[in-house]
This record gives sequence, structure tokens and C-alpha cells, in this order.
Amino acid sequence: MEPTEPGITGFDYQRVTVADGVALNVAVGGSGTPVVLLHGFPQTHLMWRHVAADLAADHTVLCPDLRGYGASDKPADSEGLTYTKRAMAADTVALARALGHDRFALAGHDRGALVAVRAGLDHPDAVTHLAVLDVLPTLDMWEVLHGTTAAIGFHLYLMAQPPGLPETLIGAAPDAFFGHFLDLWARDPEALPAEIRAAYLRACRDAVPSIVADYRASAHADADHDRADRAAGNRLRMPVSVLQQDWGPELSSDAAARWRAWAPDLEHASVALGHFMAEEAPAEVVKALRELLAR
Repeated sequence: MEPTEPGITGFDYQRVTVADGVALNVAVGGSGTPVVLLHGFPQTHLMWRHVAADLAADHTVLCPDLRGYGASDKPADSEGLTYTKRAMAADTVALARALGHDRFALAGHDRGALVAVRAGLDHPDAVTHLAVLDVLPTLDMWEVLHGTTAAIGFHLYLMAQPPGLPETLIGAAPDAFFGHFLDLWARDPEALPAEIRAAYLRACRDAVPSIVADYRASAHADADHDRADRAAGNRLRMPVSVLQQDWGPELSSDAAARWRAWAPDLEHASVALGHFMAEEAPAEVVKALRELLAR
């Protein structure tokens, strides 16, 4: 018997249609000015469970599963465009509008942060404030990875390959593949209780093709979209806060400068936290988000 999936305590769950053939699973709680929280890899909206509960004291908080993840729809990829960050950003804006919010603050972690940045670039009139947890912009990430230091991102290169091989390899041992990242990136393993870790693995097991398509898009269409914005001088107009681990001198030495090139109104902090910072240090993340919202 399949276990009951955990949820965010005190939040209601809805399915909201955001595009043709795409409905998102979303947890909604609290009241006040809206904040949308986008999860990373290899997680679901549950990664925000502590942060969302705190913010819900004075904000309406929306925590969706991205398309292709969790309990949201997982359409077949079409020409490498179904899982672009541009498509997912449009989902996010459509979700907020469907729930009555034309303007909202937006925070994202990892993959969700890339979606959040694309939403800020494509929909600047909708996003009032933008928070990013532990990632570089897509194009900058590809520029930074080089030589043996790129081994840290082996999964980026694996899932960038043409359809077929990545899905076959990952699908043959999904728990080992996705569990590798949950174990490697968690500085405090107790921040991922057994039931949450199991929920993440179940969700990933059911989403191998769409997760691969999400990563494949970042190596192709997403990088092209960033390249076009960079050439056109398109920047993030809203206040932006970035919390980032120290990834070492080869990867992090110019992280703040790279972010500032995209976000003139920037607060960048290098933090002594693990990758899963919203689960390992939710109070620090909430503090940063509240300071951003006050700007």
C-alpha cells in the first residue's frame, strides 16, 4: 500500500490549471501579501514546509510543485521546449493570477530559483521581490564549470544528452541516483527526516523523463534565452536577494559580481549552510526573505 504523502501543516491543497494540459499541485496557506516559493532538485514543494509556515503568519504563501515534479502534471517534452524555465515561469505567473494575485514576491531554490529568475526577467510587472537560494544564473553556471571542477556538476552534463540514454540510466536505479544528491548535499542529514526523504524519492521515481527534460532545457533553450537577455541588456528590475554556499574559489570567487550583472538592486550573502538551507536553517532563510520583503 502506497504511503500517504506528507503535506505542509495548516495549508490547503489545490490543483490549478496553468497551461494547456498542465495543472500544478499547490499548497496555499496564510493571508496577506502573496509570496510564491519554488522548490529545487531533487525535491518537491515540501522543502518549504518550515519557511512557509512562518511566512504564513502575515503573508499568503503559495508552494507549488513545478511542472514535471511532485504531484503536478508531467507532459511529454516537445522539441526541448516543454520544460524550459520560460515555460515554468509562465506557469508560476498563471498560477498566482488564477489564485487572485497579479503581483507577488517570488523565492526559489536550485531549479526553482532558475524559474524564479526567468519569471523576473520575462514578467517584471508581476514579480515585486526576488529571492534566490544557492544557484548561479543558467548561463553563468555553464561558464563557470570547467576542467576537473565540473565533476561536481556531472548530472548537468548527463541530463543534457539527447533523449534516451539519460532516462535509461537514471530510470534503472532512480533511488540510487536521486538519493546520492540528497545525501551528498545535506550538511545536516536530520533536516531530511525519513518520511520526507522517502517522499522525495517516490516523487523523483515517478518523474525521471520530466526531470531530465528540465535539465536538458537548461543546456540548450534556457542558455539561449539567457544569452539573448544578456545581449539585450535585460536585467532584473526588482530587489533581489541571493543566499549562496561557498562552493570554493573555482566556482564562487566571482558569484556576487555575476549576480550583480543581472540584478543591480542586489543583496548577496555567502552563507555557511548546506545546499538544502530552507530545511537545514529555515530561520536564517525566513530572516533573509523578510528583509527582502521590507526593501
